[in-house]
Amino acid sequence: MNFYSLNKKAPEVSFKDAVIKGIAPDKGLYFPERIEPLPARFFEHIEDLTDHEIAFNAIHQFVSDEIPNDRLREIIAKVLDFDFPVVEIEENVSTLELFHGPTMAFKDVGARFMANCLGYFSEGEKQDVTVLVATSGDTGGAVANGFLGVEGVRVVILYPNGKVSDIQERQLTTLGQNITALRVDGTFDDCQKMVKTAFIDGDLLEKMQLTSANSINVARWLPQLFYFLFAYKQAKAKGKEIVFSIPSGNFGNICAGMVAQRLGMPVKHFIAATNVNDTVPEFMRTKEYAPKPSTPTISNAMDVGDPSNFIRIRHLYQDNFEALKENLSSYAFSDAETRETMKKVYAKSGYIADPHGAVGYLGLKKYQETHPDCYGIFLETAHPVKFLDVVEDTIGRSVDIPEQIKQVMDKEKKSIFIKEYDELKQYLLNR
Repeated sequence: MNFYSLNKKAPEVSFKDAVIKGIAPDKGLYFPERIEPLPARFFEHIEDLTDHEIAFNAIHQFVSDEIPNDRLREIIAKVLDFDFPVVEIEENVSTLELFHGPTMAFKDVGARFMANCLGYFSEGEKQDVTVLVATSGDTGGAVANGFLGVEGVRVVILYPNGKVSDIQERQLTTLGQNITALRVDGTFDDCQKMVKTAFIDGDLLEKMQLTSANSINVARWLPQLFYFLFAYKQAKAKGKEIVFSIPSGNFGNICAGMVAQRLGMPVKHFIAATNVNDTVPEFMRTKEYAPKPSTPTISNAMDVGDPSNFIRIRHLYQDNFEALKENLSSYAFSDAETRETMKKVYAKSGYIADPHGAVGYLGLKKYQETHPDCYGIFLETAHPVKFLDVVEDTIGRSVDIPEQIKQVMDKEKKSIFIKEYDELKQYLLNR
């Protein structure tokens, strides 16, 4: 299967080339040339399949030209060595916990899948690949952990100074080896702009092979469809129409869920829940896409004013607004509403939600005001410990520190401070 640029001014490429390039020469995101639905029997008997079998069948069509079946099974086994439980919170409301991996965030799946693909592609290659990635929080830690020690791959992570949590910062600045963290004087959007500029900088491209591990990269983005299928497997027995509410920042996660739907997964609706960075909720209200500078919030992984992957979602629906609106609702919520919900959920059920999960819960409850009989699953994209100060201050109790986090708490943070793109460029040219 080939992948084409959504700007349609660049040649089609293989999965391998799409992964290594990250973004097309015409600045467009890569997209698979087709999405073939899985056989109906796959979903009829999904509860009889292991997670590894589900993932293999789901991703196979996109990667099989480049990765042999035995290696693909090995990669999946390395990526999916933790659980994805659906936990009931109240009647018709459950959460899909995506934080049981090594960095306790949903991005562990995509980051590890991409790292293993790049490791396979770099076998026998003479030139190192440099992975350049911007993070608003959890991407950095997941990428750092996923790529740590991968031969032939160097990783440079840009993150906004003072705008990620202490634990998030520790996860991307304490590993060393082939991982370097650059602390940027600016917002996530500034970091993302620098990364995108690097990908079209002829001086850099002459000297090195650059790729990205943000969800713009197909190997980071597509594997996120796995856990929607895992959730469906667990919720199928409810016998109700299923809706997913996804806390959304760069919109890669929800877009992957929509690809799972195109594979044939029975799901009624998707809800994109955001914080006050409401570019998509406003688009769904007005039909006008108007990106804006991002605003810092307590759900910082969603502090994105111009979500890269929303163009993939629009493309899935061929820019037909009415068709998109049939399948997507989008709501924005304030920090005050988020905190109030964290308190309410904890008081009512004893469940500790992180700020992003709380936004997902709010989006689901808003949708259920007019669709009360659906079975709703909101995504808990990170463990509450990743936002320790906010969570403990909000619910008024301490949170146990899991082993994965204890391992980084005493390590020294190391990063390089930069203000301008030229500083990034010089670092890359001189390293």
